[in-house]
Amino acid sequence: MPLVETLIIISLVPALVLLWRGPTAWDRLLAYNTASNRIVIVICLFAVATRKAFYLDVAVGYAALSFLGVVIISRFLERGGGHR
Repeated sequence: MPLVETLIIISLVPALVLLWRGPTAWDRLLAYNTASNRIVIVICLFAVATRKAFYLDVAVGYAALSFLGVVIISRFLERGGGHR
């Protein structure tokens, strides 16, 4: 595995820790967005390494779903959802 991919995957660890233990829901949402962006980058690098355009389609689809998820969750939190 090339150095760049390894470093990006290693940089996922702090985002996943914040996603798991984040002090607020907004911190978790930011960590989810960060992790999703890094996963999209890894998928794109994998597409370039394997020379398969299909993986770029997968990356675009994943990025679109991730964006929609962030928008939906942020609107839910903005309206006061998630309070116990």
